[in-house]
Amino acid sequence: MSNRLYIPGPLTVSESVIKAMGRPMVGHRSKAFVSLYNDMQPRLQTMFFTKDPVYLSTSSAWGVMEGALRNVCRKGVLNCMNGAFSDKWNDVARRCGRPAEALQFEWGTPVDPAAVRKALASGKFDCITFIHSETSTGTLSPIEDIMAVVREFPDVISVVDSVSSFSTLPIHKDRLGIDILLTGSQKALALPPGLAIVSVSERARERAKLSADRGYYFDLIEFHDNHLKGMTPSTPCISLLYGLQQKLLEVEAEGLENRFARHLRLNERMRAWGLAKGFPLLPAPEFGTRGLNCFRNARNADLERLNETLKSRHKIVIDGGYGKLKGKTFRISNMGDETDETVTRLIAALDDSFAEQGM
Repeated sequence: MSNRLYIPGPLTVSESVIKAMGRPMVGHRSKAFVSLYNDMQPRLQTMFFTKDPVYLSTSSAWGVMEGALRNVCRKGVLNCMNGAFSDKWNDVARRCGRPAEALQFEWGTPVDPAAVRKALASGKFDCITFIHSETSTGTLSPIEDIMAVVREFPDVISVVDSVSSFSTLPIHKDRLGIDILLTGSQKALALPPGLAIVSVSERARERAKLSADRGYYFDLIEFHDNHLKGMTPSTPCISLLYGLQQKLLEVEAEGLENRFARHLRLNERMRAWGLAKGFPLLPAPEFGTRGLNCFRNARNADLERLNETLKSRHKIVIDGGYGKLKGKTFRISNMGDETDETVTRLIAALDDSFAEQGM
């Protein structure tokens, strides 16, 4: 029996998705592929709360994150940074040769809309990046307030990472005015890694047309031209797309509102368990994300030993903190296909494993 993954991704993949991924292969320029692509499009648009197209890229989310900068940033990019992954944006932008500045916040604190306004008012930027749910710290930034500020600056294209928030709560792309909203397959969608999903506004595509060095593989214009034909620019991992189609059918059957409510309910259960055990959240509770909890290791538990016990006794894996927070925090996911029953078993396993350390 394999370990059940309660790390922030990849997550345990369901048998139904694995079965779907085993379907016979088709050509990526065939009518069968066009049918597959077009079948998923309205379902993806519903999940993104958008009328814009949703493109599929065989890559990690970082592929389209880097590609977005190459497509839409000409004057300068403001990188809002409050954790390991958002901090990486600035490095990526500079490696792409884009003028970039860091708007830095302490790890575990959200992006401050007032600070965003002050930075954008400088007139130095035509692009902004931020991560809605900073996975390394379990911190959810106030996307409604941030986007209200961004809309005050019509020349600024927004690139928003929703990798660990997508489908755990609603993100109204069109209403908020998000230009590029992206996610990955391995978080709340509980698919194998390797698929990036991104919805792009016409405004962002028009900006992309002005970028001479946007490359090919992540060229938004190539994506759109092929999208109109029900295809992807390059050969995709078709097995992953079969899995995505199955997941979209399951999300549709559950209902989006029920899915959001389930993630909130399970997240609150895990949070209550942690607090009762003496482990407060790293972020302020009102800024805790929905798909996982990042707990402070306030009792100095031996997290490596804890994970060894969880694996050997219960076939469960959690995360012992990321980057400079390793050992100081631990993260437990409730994303994807988790249910009240699986979370009940997880809590019992955690209690047993902490008890082994006298906690």
